[in-house]
Amino acid sequence: MRAIKSLNGAAVIAELPEPEVKPQHVKVRIDYSSVSIGTELLMIRTNPEAFLGYSATGIVLEVGEGVTHVKPGQRVACYGTPAHREIMISPKHLTALVPDGVSAEEAAFSGIGAICIHALRQANLQFGETVVITGVGILGQIIARIAYASNYRVIAMEPLKERRDILAAAGITQVCSNNEEMKQALAQTTGGKGADSVLVCASTRGESLIDNAMHWLRDRGSVVIVGDTGCEFDRDLFFSKEASVHISRAGGPGRYDKDYERAGFDYPIGYVRWTEGRNIEDFLRMIDEKRIDIQSLITDRLAFDDLPEFYMRISKNPRPTMGVTVSID
Repeated sequence: MRAIKSLNGAAVIAELPEPEVKPQHVKVRIDYSSVSIGTELLMIRTNPEAFLGYSATGIVLEVGEGVTHVKPGQRVACYGTPAHREIMISPKHLTALVPDGVSAEEAAFSGIGAICIHALRQANLQFGETVVITGVGILGQIIARIAYASNYRVIAMEPLKERRDILAAAGITQVCSNNEEMKQALAQTTGGKGADSVLVCASTRGESLIDNAMHWLRDRGSVVIVGDTGCEFDRDLFFSKEASVHISRAGGPGRYDKDYERAGFDYPIGYVRWTEGRNIEDFLRMIDEKRIDIQSLITDRLAFDDLPEFYMRISKNPRPTMGVTVSID
């Protein structure tokens, strides 16, 4: 079995023995995985031996003891374990049936979709409220589409025209390129009161984007940090608005909990309404019901063997990419 891993600052194809299914897990033959460029390039640079990817789709080969919601032969979406590989052992709560109306390429983004849904839930918005999304790479694009489909008022901030155009084509017309345009959009949408929440999806460790978010926020609004940004901020700005700051952690409740992800214990729905597994299912539902369009976000389609070279090319000559899928033959 082949898998993609980092090795001393590069990505390579590794040969591994075929894995055996475990209790509370599902053995899946992967058809497509999706690439999270920023996260995976960071792992290649900083982790000398890490298996890459975390979002994929494929066909169930075998189920372990305790798995009852899927069976061999069914299409599933998987999240949370290394995904750029031919065969994946996926935790049962992170393995969701793919509806008939969802293509394999779209389903490959289920893990990224769960991250986006959880980030938006962290904003704790109510019907009709206003959300600002700053940075519309793949995460920001999907978050904006989900927010728009949920009838929130969406304003985006993005310096790159290509990304602004992609978002505008999805029907989200308030896409700003600078602070003056943002000021005008907030005046038009909120009467100058400010956004209810700002989601910071841009990734720039060398700069904190929180202070900018504060200027766009209403009194007692919230900032949700989604991207890998600096976290320094002006206390006086926070004090003046009594704002709150949240860091969104991956796909939702259950992430990094060994009892949930490995041992197969679920959180009762009456206490934890939206686990990471339920977020995956809801993302697939939105695609199936044509509430959000993922297909138009795919900019790069790669064969499995081409992925190591793709990482090298992008790291040396960065260019705007959006959705990247990997076909695993």
